[in-house]
Amino acid sequence: MALSAVLVTPIAHAQSYQCRAPSLVDPAAPARKPADEPRRVTPISGYTLAMSWSPEFCRLRKDDRRHKGQCSGDDGSFGFILHGLWPDAQGTSYPRWCKATKALPPAVVKRNFCMIPTPRLMARQWAKHGSCMAQRPETYFRISRIMFDAVEFPNMDRLSRKPLTAGALRNSFAAANDGLGPEMMRLKINRRGWLEEVRLCLGKSFRPRRCPRTMQKVKDNTPVKIWRGA
Repeated sequence: MALSAVLVTPIAHAQSYQCRAPSLVDPAAPARKPADEPRRVTPISGYTLAMSWSPEFCRLRKDDRRHKGQCSGDDGSFGFILHGLWPDAQGTSYPRWCKATKALPPAVVKRNFCMIPTPRLMARQWAKHGSCMAQRPETYFRISRIMFDAVEFPNMDRLSRKPLTAGALRNSFAAANDGLGPEMMRLKINRRGWLEEVRLCLGKSFRPRRCPRTMQKVKDNTPVKIWRGA
């Protein structure tokens, strides 16, 4: 199934990690716009699907109560989670904080918990990005879920056990997903050389496209390490 066809027939999510959404969840309090981030309503030119590699994020956060759902292990073990589906615009003036939002209902939090296992992050993604794309959070997260579930992930355990470069990692994602080329994704690597995120570039129709030149690219020969977790 090609990633480019996800809006026609969604496919099963390829993650091998386990998640148990809590039986009872509270509403996710609305995220507040930081004073130094302006509200910006601009035409949407495409989207970015940002996926965070959870083992690296949680390496030093296992005992942090703010990230209990994602990092404690009580609700499951995560590989990639969705950081967010972000609307893009020409240049760097992407839409954000388009309108005020309310608390996310418990049903929305529970349904999307295994995709974004931090309710605070879920609320922030809706307020900062989703409010520029949809009238209701249910619609924003439904689209996000379709896109995230359509991604076939390469064998990250195998990749982590051998010397790896940014180009080789992009090629592995491209090989696992029909219609996705290495020029259609960007990587976020921290200063210590560990993978933090994979970001897929999408057009207005949500089909993969070449990433805009304004998105900084990690050079193909840059070494990349993948933390498997303790």
